[in-house]
Amino acid sequence: MAAVMTMLVIVPLVAVVFSAVPGFRIRAWATIISALLCLAMSIALVVPVTRHTETIGFLRADALSVVFLLGATFLYAATSVYALGYLPAEYGGPDHDDPSFDSVSRRFYLGFNAFAWSLICAPLVNGLALLWVAVEVTTVVSALLVALEASEQASEAAWKYVLIASSGLGIGLLATIFMYFAGAQVLGQSYDLAFDPLIKVAAVLPPTPVRLAFVLAVVGYGTKVGLFPVHTWLPDAHAEAPTPVSALLSGSLLATSFYAILRYHQIAVVTIGPRFPQLVLLVFGVLSLLVAASYLLDQRNLKRMLAYSSIEHMGILAIAVSFGAPLALAGALLHVLAHAAAKGNAFMAAGVIVQRYRTKELVRIRDVLRRLPWTGPLFAMAVLALSAMPPFGLFRSEFQIVAGGLAASKMTGAALLVVLVTVAFAGLMISTTRMLFLPSTFPSNASAAEHRRGREAETSGAMVIPLVFGVLVLVMLGVHPIPALTDLITAGAHELGGNR
Repeated sequence: MAAVMTMLVIVPLVAVVFSAVPGFRIRAWATIISALLCLAMSIALVVPVTRHTETIGFLRADALSVVFLLGATFLYAATSVYALGYLPAEYGGPDHDDPSFDSVSRRFYLGFNAFAWSLICAPLVNGLALLWVAVEVTTVVSALLVALEASEQASEAAWKYVLIASSGLGIGLLATIFMYFAGAQVLGQSYDLAFDPLIKVAAVLPPTPVRLAFVLAVVGYGTKVGLFPVHTWLPDAHAEAPTPVSALLSGSLLATSFYAILRYHQIAVVTIGPRFPQLVLLVFGVLSLLVAASYLLDQRNLKRMLAYSSIEHMGILAIAVSFGAPLALAGALLHVLAHAAAKGNAFMAAGVIVQRYRTKELVRIRDVLRRLPWTGPLFAMAVLALSAMPPFGLFRSEFQIVAGGLAASKMTGAALLVVLVTVAFAGLMISTTRMLFLPSTFPSNASAAEHRRGREAETSGAMVIPLVFGVLVLVMLGVHPIPALTDLITAGAHELGGNR
């Protein structure tokens, strides 16, 4: 497995090199091959890490990290295929010699593969210091991708993202320093913040610096997660980024940043007991869920609606971990995977809709089911999945989370979760129902050719195929997850609960 872990870090870098080669199709297919290889190698790690932790040099894989790795590599694969159709439709097509399109595609694939590389490295690196570096790299690369179009709105969103996320990661660095100080009291000055030594001595670490480190980690990394009140960059960045990037931001980046919080949580529950870390996560989770549900009730922009849905689901994850019950922790890890598939599908379908209607304004998007015979139903299924409707994976994960909360006698938290998720469901379904079913004339900025095409509106098969696979994954996660995946999630929940 050491070779697999090493290749996981190397393969996306090879794709970065190919991204500089002239020719859109060379870049696109190099990226697709890289993404599919990374997904296959992530799947190959599932069984070994369920049995024991794999470590090689500065790389380390256990059940907890591979759950997040699977989400990242699945979205990398799905969005790489999607981009094959998205980029020509959005920026001008490879069928003619267009220097501006060549420049855009080169910059996109350079940033896209580098972004995927950082998302893969983050759950694989061994230590809190390296984890901070990896998350910082995700910020730099993804901010450049948000500003890819160089419009005023995109540049403003990227600048806001850099300022807020960098401030948060500065706080995250302070959390790393406090945790180093705590570990140095037991392990000496020369240790390197690797996970295993810290977890091994967590029971005898000084509680005060660990408590401070955990709070700072929640605030600092919570900026990248999108937890209230440090979430304000997220709707703008997700709305202005190219659609494949929006899918990676929502489905993987937020979860990867939450993974960093979980590593601090893993140590804190042993050092200071579970009560304080659970209370902190419960407060941040409930407030995030409350804000997201409120905005979803009155949202006017399609991609911003999905961005607030991401804040909702990060709040659900925080609440799930605050329950502390094994069933709730397993539900949280299943939620990571199901949310990656559902939110990736929602953003990719939204990208097709925005291209078709040439607007993100919900009031101008109507009759989607008739005009987009493939994307319309697939978008509907993605929204139903995000609303935790059966038979999709998020229904199973949220059911486990609520059941775990009730089993742990966290009645208030479970009740708040159910109520706020119901409010968010209402907001999502009202907007989606109007988009899908209300009739209207074509938008005024649609061309006469588009009017004549009617039902022949799908832009590219490459933009639909990933959505179909995403739905299949969501159904599998909801109806009957494969046994190896269930074992992985169970082992990850065991690790997260402070057990080895």
